[in-house]
Amino acid sequence: MDSTLQPIILGTRGSGLALAQTNQMLDVLRRTHPEARFDFTIIKTAGDQATRPAALPEGGVKGLFTREIEAALIGRRADIAVHSLKDLPTELPAGLILAATPKRADPRDILISRGPKFAELPQGAVVATSSLRRKGQLLAMRPDLKVVEIRGNVETRLRKLQENADWHAIVLAAAGIARLNLSLAAWGMVGHPFASEEMMPAPCQAILGLEARANDERVLSLLRSVNHLETFQVATAERAFSHVLEGGCRTPVAAYAEVIEGKLRLRGAVFFEDGRVRFRGELAGDTKDAELVGKTLAEKAKTVLI
Repeated sequence: MDSTLQPIILGTRGSGLALAQTNQMLDVLRRTHPEARFDFTIIKTAGDQATRPAALPEGGVKGLFTREIEAALIGRRADIAVHSLKDLPTELPAGLILAATPKRADPRDILISRGPKFAELPQGAVVATSSLRRKGQLLAMRPDLKVVEIRGNVETRLRKLQENADWHAIVLAAAGIARLNLSLAAWGMVGHPFASEEMMPAPCQAILGLEARANDERVLSLLRSVNHLETFQVATAERAFSHVLEGGCRTPVAAYAEVIEGKLRLRGAVFFEDGRVRFRGELAGDTKDAELVGKTLAEKAKTVLI
């Protein structure tokens, strides 16, 4: 068969959020390239099979949600891997590249409660999150809070908030709520987004990463047209910061880059495992030096962490 007639297969996890993200990318690709055929395949990853809470430490394990999808790329069972970029290790297997990043969605974290805003939560309120990064920043703003652990997908976490009368709120990524098209009102909940200055996101939060074979020019040429340059630049800086600090494993790391008037500004933070802040800093530079900006800020952090 003529290779131009063969469908291009997107590989994805089977979670509700992963499928929503993949279907959104399929819509974009089909609109942008009506001459091409696209389909998708669901690939079960080690992370999907780790059902016990203890099996999924905060920050994850490198490749926990990506390794099997990358194997499908290498084995040509898929042509494009659709990842939540925050889950993708900063070191990719030989022969694979991060080919494109569509425009970043809302990068903020959101407090979900039965109504009260963060400042209105009662003294000693119980807030649930699985993230040490979030825990540290919550306690920095409100040392009186009791932060408890929560696991599960978005719907599971909303259900747990409904069912636990002594819980006052949970914290989730705003992008996940939006991509799932969830109505918090239907759950009897209200969402209150944190400013990124209050709650710095995880590196590459709300960014989709499209991974492909480095030598597959047909696919790479298609993906260039859906790449959002500014998002790719901020992702490069955030991933470089994370890579130097090995934030893809157990180190709780936050990073958020923006392009403001043509200049890249990166803020980063590192936390102790109990959530306390170990380092917080920022650095600006040219967008063409995004990787260098990320590495330089991370090296500055390392001098404090030693």
